[in-house]
Amino acid sequence: MTLTLITLGLVAILIVLVVVTARLFKDYPASELLDWKPTRSPELEAQNEVDDVRQMLDAQNEYRRRRGAEELTEVDVERQAREDEAVRARGRGPFADDGSVEDDA
Repeated sequence: MTLTLITLGLVAILIVLVVVTARLFKDYPASELLDWKPTRSPELEAQNEVDDVRQMLDAQNEYRRRRGAEELTEVDVERQAREDEAVRARGRGPFADDGSVEDDA
């Protein structure tokens, strides 16, 4: 019985400490408390994405040239992306816009 009361008392003290600490630091943003600063600017991230797409497209076109297939352009890739988004928007399952999974069973 004593052990139970001591445990409950320590849990109550811990809860009070958490609440008091949360109240003390409620005006400080988490990034300030953690001294977090982004490592790269959003502009650099966007440029990296553009460069990645260009590299992937170049690599895919190299394989297509080896096969004798027609090369893809950025317009083709954008068209394919729009078609995939339209299919997902119409579709069901985890990749649909609502993200729900419905079983037909």
